[in-house]
Amino acid sequence: MERLVMVRYGELFLKSPPVMHHYIGILKRNLTWALKASGMDHTIEDHRGRLYIHGDDPEEIAKLAARCFGVVDTSVVTRTDPTMDALATEAVARVTESGVRSGRFAVRARRDRVPGFSSQELGAYVGSAILDQYPEFTVDLKNPEYEITVEARTFGGYVTDHFIPGPGGLPLGTQGRAVCLLSAGIDSPVAAWLMMRRGTELILLHFDGGRFAGSATKEDAYRHAKTLSMYCLGSEIRIVEIPMEPFFTALAGLPEPRSRCVLCKRFMHRVASLVGEDFQCSSIVNGDNLGQVASQTLENLAVVSAAATLPILRPLITYDKVEVIDLAKKIGTFIATPGDHACRAVPKKPATGAIIEEIEKEEGMLPMDTLIREAMAGAIHRVALSGSVRER
Repeated sequence: MERLVMVRYGELFLKSPPVMHHYIGILKRNLTWALKASGMDHTIEDHRGRLYIHGDDPEEIAKLAARCFGVVDTSVVTRTDPTMDALATEAVARVTESGVRSGRFAVRARRDRVPGFSSQELGAYVGSAILDQYPEFTVDLKNPEYEITVEARTFGGYVTDHFIPGPGGLPLGTQGRAVCLLSAGIDSPVAAWLMMRRGTELILLHFDGGRFAGSATKEDAYRHAKTLSMYCLGSEIRIVEIPMEPFFTALAGLPEPRSRCVLCKRFMHRVASLVGEDFQCSSIVNGDNLGQVASQTLENLAVVSAAATLPILRPLITYDKVEVIDLAKKIGTFIATPGDHACRAVPKKPATGAIIEEIEKEEGMLPMDTLIREAMAGAIHRVALSGSVRER
């Protein structure tokens, strides 16, 4: 018998065979990168609906693998012969090891192309063996306090009683590349994580406001980048930092301050389009949430979108703030005590219903082409890798 890690994936199994095999190959690559970056020697078996990872520290491997996009869950399993007797013996041993001796329990049994018994018969057989050894248990298939899973497959039997949930979604790298605006706030790193969960590689784009930005803004934005990089261990996330102070200085000279936020967002999306083209990105991602702040009314979002030359994806568009905060806490990007993130360029009464003709007229008062060229020329390139950020 051997202890190894079982990795389950979900919707990959629903793809056509060529697409499924391609996606599974990318998932195996990502798992390999993550484990190598963590110093874990390992080998991976690929069987129908499951990946199995061999290594010296299966508990740690299971934790690391559970952070990879595309993984539904992981578990340390014991491999046995795919017979009812072998599986029942190991199930009783696993219960003994757990220390649980009473309460409501259930056996979840699966059988795949193993002749001689059904999944129901396997579950009943294993459950009876556990009750014979520990009669204080009560069978409860609907609301158990303790569960044990047994699987009989042509290549082996597997027993476990604990699963580590993964993020699910699609393996990173299966859905192209996008440029994602990253701030120090709550929303944009959650939007980035959601896009990564759907298999999209990201170029993170941070706009440095200089003296117009709060003192903790850049530090906390890079803190988010470090956290995101922990979901793709061993793989770099490119970061482009753009200086915004010259633009804010020019913006401050306009006679109508109410339009500053819309003008700022349009400028950012113009720059994001250029950065995206440089990195062969097919879209722009941001953390916009409908109606959350003045620049995110439906009217203003339409005016902002018109400035971009790439499609804009807004994964948080219908989320409420509590939902975003809950997800930020779950993925680790929520900062409980943030520093100074204030923007000194925000007007007291920002416009909520911008008219594009008026915005374009105001933009005509700015040396827009020069400001964009200066912003691109001042770009600083960094990478986030396995929880750290460094210049490229």
